[in-house]
Amino acid sequence: MTSKYQPKKKRVVVAMSGGVDSSVAAALLKSRGYDVIGMTMCFSLADSPKKKPNCCGPQGINDARRIAGLLDMRHYVVNMQPHLEKYVIKDFCQEYLKGRTPNPCVRCNQYLKFDFLLKKAQSLQAQYLATGHYAGILKSRRGFELRKAKDKTKDQSYFLYRLNQEQLRYALFPLADYTKQEVRKLAAKFKLPVAEKLASQEICFLPSPDYRKFLQSRFKYEFQPGPIVDKEGNLLGQHKGIAFYTIGQREGLGIARGYPVYIIAINPKENKIIVGKKEDAYCAEFLIRNPHFILEPARKKKIAVRVRIRYNHKEAPAQVFSRDGMLRVKFKKPQFAVTCGQSAVFYQRDKVLGGGIIDKVLKG
Repeated sequence: MTSKYQPKKKRVVVAMSGGVDSSVAAALLKSRGYDVIGMTMCFSLADSPKKKPNCCGPQGINDARRIAGLLDMRHYVVNMQPHLEKYVIKDFCQEYLKGRTPNPCVRCNQYLKFDFLLKKAQSLQAQYLATGHYAGILKSRRGFELRKAKDKTKDQSYFLYRLNQEQLRYALFPLADYTKQEVRKLAAKFKLPVAEKLASQEICFLPSPDYRKFLQSRFKYEFQPGPIVDKEGNLLGQHKGIAFYTIGQREGLGIARGYPVYIIAINPKENKIIVGKKEDAYCAEFLIRNPHFILEPARKKKIAVRVRIRYNHKEAPAQVFSRDGMLRVKFKKPQFAVTCGQSAVFYQRDKVLGGGIIDKVLKG
């Protein structure tokens, strides 16, 4: 990053999951003279008392506590289950039941880490909350800007786009200028026992990688089978419930057509899934709801940006139009599997402008 906001060295709480990233973030801040306190979120789900998530369960808590001890830091465990249930899991389930595909990590950062956990940090007279996210903060004349991290392959700014000025003011991302490989080397240098610990790739509150099992454990009678049809309405098969499917999916449909078939639309009102060829799953325009900008944008009816429609999607050039309180996004070239419920995040080079929830796909 060309410039980095450097606050005065004061007390900082580090959100520690027990993984290598948050552990190194804590060690870096400690080495720079900060008064560092570790804090670990605990999620204890009634659905799965014997299969708690690694990053927020007993193993993660023990690893975080051990790291805090090695670094001579105070460490606290905070029960986040009620807040997780209210702000993340409820939305997660409702979105899938509507045939949409949510992104719970975005809401976790917005409502849990940088709201509830930040308030906990401030109750300990801490001036900052730090995390192991790969992202950066730049202080400009207009305010605080969210930036991509040095390691573009690990950049997590996508998950942080809903943070506001007040949250960014108190946030620190110590890993902004490091690659994942450099972070592991730092962990070895600091003699942290989690230097080679594998990163969790799963949604933290799910007891298994399959979200469908989690939904079934909560809504045993909510899932109604329905028709799978082609674009012309011809019946091709039957689905097990729209919550179990997503746009762009081709596996698990049980349909043989002589060519690959993809889900191109989900109609929750008619409990119907529409499939087609891969080219049918592309679209160039969509509407978003609940838009959020990190800094108030210039009052323009149209802005040119690069848009990421899911975390592992390559940004693509687009124009964003503002009209009657809604935002319409139009890609220069159609993109594959634009999915309602996912976040569309706007970038200008390395700067995150903001974004919103994909609400409706517009097809010509």
